[in-house]
Amino acid sequence: MRITKSANAPEGVTTADIVQRLEEEIALGVLRPRERLVEDDLLARFRTKRHVVRQALLDLETMGIVSRPPNRGAIVRDLGREELEQIYFVRELLERAAMEVMPLPADPQVLRNLTDLHERHTKASKEGRLRDVFRLNLDFHKALFDACGNVPLSEAILQFAFKAHAIRSYTIGDAKLLARVCEEHGRIIKLMRGGEANRAALIKVISEHKRPAKQAYEQALQRIEQSSESPPPPR
Repeated sequence: MRITKSANAPEGVTTADIVQRLEEEIALGVLRPRERLVEDDLLARFRTKRHVVRQALLDLETMGIVSRPPNRGAIVRDLGREELEQIYFVRELLERAAMEVMPLPADPQVLRNLTDLHERHTKASKEGRLRDVFRLNLDFHKALFDACGNVPLSEAILQFAFKAHAIRSYTIGDAKLLARVCEEHGRIIKLMRGGEANRAALIKVISEHKRPAKQAYEQALQRIEQSSESPPPPR
């Protein structure tokens, strides 16, 4: 499903509104890696003050979603192979640590919250509501890792998840992969209902859960590299 940029925002838009809108559009592939985010265009689109737009871009840069190379302004961050591997290496370490300290079986309220988010995410996926899919997926994973009981650890996981937004854009519209994500969410909840015997299986599911998006991004990088290496056509 193709997602297009939303219409101009109403007057009184806040920095948080702009951050949320651009964050969604990057994750949904409306704004692609290396695409420029021009201040004047954003001013016209959101009908706000320059300092509000600049703060939004600064917040997105802090989140790791946008970069600002010298003399180029703000651009949607793209990841090379080395940086991609480094981010996923750290994500793997952090998420494994969270699963290792998470109480099992999980608290009933945690399970009820995850089940509710899972059901809403599955419904949004089936209906093709990709903005809701994106937000509910973030909410599910935040609730999941918050359940480890270590606030600095869950905050670090969230920060590195932000850096992967552009990577998600290569899979979020794929119905087959969305169905896999929903199935894995259900399996995670089921494993969390069990005791210590389920911990190894839970860690494995969490580890495998990130692979499709990473693989799709790697394939996109390979296509870009091959295209840049191809000789120019004969004249």
